This record gives sequence, C-alpha cells and structure tokens, in this order.
Amino acid sequence: MELTRRDFLRGSALALGAAAVPSAFAAEPDPNICRIGLIGMGVQCVKGHLNGLLHRRDVRVVAMCDPESIRLNKAKEIAENYYTQHPEKNPGPIATFEDFRDMLARPDIDAVLIATQTHWHPTMSVLAARAGKHIYCEKPMTLSIEEGHAIIEAVRANNVIFQLGSQQRSDDRFRLACELVRNGRIGKVKEIFINNVAGPSRECDLPAEPTPPTLNWDLWLGPAPWRPYNKVLCPLNNWANFPQWRQYRDYDGGGMTNWGAHHFDIAQWALGMDESGPIMVIPPKESKYKRLTYVYANGACVIHGGAKPGRAGLEIIGEKGRICVNRGYLYTEPEELMRTKWGAYDIRLYESRNHHDNFFDCIRKHKDCICTPEIGHHSSIVCHLGIICYRLDRTVRWDPVHEGFLNDHEANQLMCKPHRYPWGV
Repeated sequence: MELTRRDFLRGSALALGAAAVPSAFAAEPDPNICRIGLIGMGVQCVKGHLNGLLHRRDVRVVAMCDPESIRLNKAKEIAENYYTQHPEKNPGPIATFEDFRDMLARPDIDAVLIATQTHWHPTMSVLAARAGKHIYCEKPMTLSIEEGHAIIEAVRANNVIFQLGSQQRSDDRFRLACELVRNGRIGKVKEIFINNVAGPSRECDLPAEPTPPTLNWDLWLGPAPWRPYNKVLCPLNNWANFPQWRQYRDYDGGGMTNWGAHHFDIAQWALGMDESGPIMVIPPKESKYKRLTYVYANGACVIHGGAKPGRAGLEIIGEKGRICVNRGYLYTEPEELMRTKWGAYDIRLYESRNHHDNFFDCIRKHKDCICTPEIGHHSSIVCHLGIICYRLDRTVRWDPVHEGFLNDHEANQLMCKPHRYPWGV
C-alpha cells in the first residue's frame, strides 16, 4: 500500500500546544492502519458509523470523545466488546475524553470523525486540521456562510484530507442522474424540485431543567450562546431516536441543513455548480411556484418541494426529459436513459461507491475526497441562503463569485454567526 505513517501524521498538533511528533513514531504501529478518534457519541455516530469502522481491516477505533459520560462509556463498551471478539484487530484500551482538544493533542491519532451537533462542526474541523488530523465531518459543514472559509483555509494550510458526510455522492443512482444531466441527455435544465426537506430551525424557547451530573453542559454548548440545559437538546444515552437540537437555530439550520444538505448538494452537482451557486432566492409568496425558489444564472430554478412522484428526492426537468432520483430509486423519461452508453468524450463524474472507503483511500493516496471542503462550503451556502430568505421573507440577490448579498446590508449581517468565547475560529 502507498500509505506511510508520516502521511497520517502530517502537521500534527499545530496550534494546540502539543509536542511535535517524534520521528521514531513513524515506524510504529502498523503503517497500513488508520487510527481514528470519534467525536460525538450520539445516534449518528454509534448507529451510522461505529459498526462499519469496527469491521474495517484498515481502521482501528482508538479514542472516543463526548461531554456526556454515560453514552461515552457505553459506546466504548460496544467497541471494546467487538475488539475482544476479534483480537487480531484489537488496538488496546480505547481512550475516552470529555474535551476533544485532549484527543487532538495525541500524536497516535491519525484521523477524527466529527458527528456532533452542527454548531460544533466548524470549530472542531479547524482545530483538527491544525492538529494535523484527517477529518470526516458529518454534514452540514457549517452553521453560517462565513464559517466555510475558515475550514477550507485550515484544511489546505495543514495539508490534511477532508471528507464531508454528503454520502449521496457515493451512490450510483445520484451519480448517474447527475451525469445524464451534465451530458445534456434531458436537454437544458428548467427546474429541479426537491422533496424531503423541512423548513428552517427556530429560536430555542425550552424551559430550564437541572443539568445531569454526567454532562459537561458548558462544553456541549461550546460556540453556541449559553442557555440552561433541557433534555430535548441532549437526552442521555438515547440512541433510539435522533435528539431534537436540529429544531433550534443556535445548533442547526433545521430541515434546510439536514436533508437539504443532501438534496441541494445533488442539485448543485447536477447543475455543475460545485464552485458556484444561485444568483437569487425568492420566497414562496413571490415565487410563481408558491415555494421557496433558487434561480441560477443559466435560468434553472431549484424549488423547495413539489417533486413528483412523492418518492423522488429530486425531480429534474429538462427540455427533453426528466429524472427522478432518491436513495434506492431512479426513474428517467425516456426510460432508456438508464441504459446510457458513455463515449470517450462524455463527462464522467468522480466515482465513489462508499463514502468511508473513499475517505480512507484518499488518506492513503493523499488526494481529494469526493466531497471536499470547497464543495461542502458551496452546498452549505445554498442551505443558508434559503434560511436567510425564509427569515427575511423577501427576495434576496446573491453574488456567487464574491459571496455576498447585493445591496442588502440586512441579509449580509446574517452571513456570520458569533461564536461564544473561547471557541471563535
């Protein structure tokens, strides 16, 4: 394999005060194994990532971090039970941390997986990059437009690999749908209707409750404004259902940054807008579709809702046909588009069949993943533009080149989100 230990440890411990990695460490342990630390032991990490990581031959879970000790220790127990049954993989005792900065300071951790609430993603990604750790970060990448620049700068300056968890890009159906669009098989795109995306989050009005002794509540809040604890935001050891922090503006953008981060991302991919975005967002009351509408410079409109049939996540309508796509579903008109034979001069998109595979393969080869921080930034912008348009309830005009609203001070003020001290990046 092309991997070296030094590749994994590139730039370790920058800006965190940790000692430089000793050169002797490069020879041990197995240089073909990526040692990963997990940050945020909630339902997405434990049910969505942990089992797959444990079963990988090229990965060892060596550390876990969470400000709530009950679920942290239960997640550790799951991993250690697995390694006990598979002693050939056993990396030894799994280290646990309340504060992720202590994890980042360890030189024997090559990569981190960030699966916390959204408001932590930018700060953790930046500090992990400065510590020389490769990063798999759950979507959405940011909670505001400005935060994306900080992540991109940190990742590129410290030469680490970054994968955003927009795993629909590693799905054959979505890739084929986008390739058909990009190669003009349905003609010029007129409209993309997007389902499964709820509206934006709201201000948090939950009543104060006693803080559990097993939770470092101040650390859970981190960059977010201080407020009293409520179990709706952080239920203890509840992996049966997703917690409800996505409903509240200080922690997430609601449906717009949840499923929106997936489906708007695919719309961007299909339109060839990974480095750009819309030029205008129209609220439902002003749109001819009676739905929030994004308008692109090429005339294409992306509409929040209205895809037909209902099982379609995206319905892409062109002058010569239509494509409906979702997880486990693909339909085309004409039907033979699904059997398209590609020629030497057709546009073929980045092929990844598994998001984890792509991440670890890119670490070995030190190349960009399918969802770079730049792609994640531009897809996140689409989500945030919609949120801002909903909040202002009027049309906003966007400059995708200079990344600012045109002659709109009120909208530009919403591009930033202050971080509580000392978490600003």
